[in-house]
Amino acid sequence: MEAVTEANRTADSGVRQFIFPSSVSAYGPSLPGPATEDSVMAAHTLPYAIHKKQSDEVVQQRAPALRGCSVYILRPHIFAGASVENYLLGAFRGTPNGKGAAAEKMRSEGKRLPCMLPRGQQYLDNKIQFVHVDDMARLIAHILQRDPEAQRLTILNVAGRGEPLTFGRCIEMAQAKLVRVPGKWAMRLVLQYLWKRQISAIPPEALPYIVGEYIMNTDRLRSFLGGEYENVMRYTIDDAFADSFKSVPAAEPSAGVPGLR
Repeated sequence: MEAVTEANRTADSGVRQFIFPSSVSAYGPSLPGPATEDSVMAAHTLPYAIHKKQSDEVVQQRAPALRGCSVYILRPHIFAGASVENYLLGAFRGTPNGKGAAAEKMRSEGKRLPCMLPRGQQYLDNKIQFVHVDDMARLIAHILQRDPEAQRLTILNVAGRGEPLTFGRCIEMAQAKLVRVPGKWAMRLVLQYLWKRQISAIPPEALPYIVGEYIMNTDRLRSFLGGEYENVMRYTIDDAFADSFKSVPAAEPSAGVPGLR
């Protein structure tokens, strides 16, 4: 952003658009209702989320100094799609994506880790959104192809079309085996065990984002895109999530966590 400021200070035709991909995680893992772009960012615990929050704040602070450059902050929900790998999709897929020998053996044998949640219906009822990575790419391309905004800063929540999914529905769609543990404390212990054994790549700090509910209001995105909304955002939340499991085998009834009883 400093480089853009300097380039635009002397050039007649400098940088006209600056796009920063932020994240829904910047809002925090437990929200009282759908977050709007004006909601307080309260990320904590998970370093990735904290870094996104801090970077988002820096972009907001520096935007007025970019001298003729329109700034866009995009806050996408969880990326989904057949080519996408992230910790939350990994949890539903049951991917033993750690770097240890046990994880490598499980992958070679085509085994899946179970999907794990604390006991209680509220954890199955928690809602979540997804955005297909191709829709995110189309949105960025759309912004670059349109005239820069008159206002200096535009912030947009980004999620697929349609209603959020519940965690319970996601587990069904993923054909995952569900294991319930006594509480969040027990789940943290299991995550720590899998992390230290390098079986799973899900950091223990991600726990609040696995057991919490954080969804966004995307009315501003729909208004921003206008008649191009469905052409840019082609995937519903349901379809984006389903596309992530085209090549994932169903969980075997006997699938379990190595070393745990």
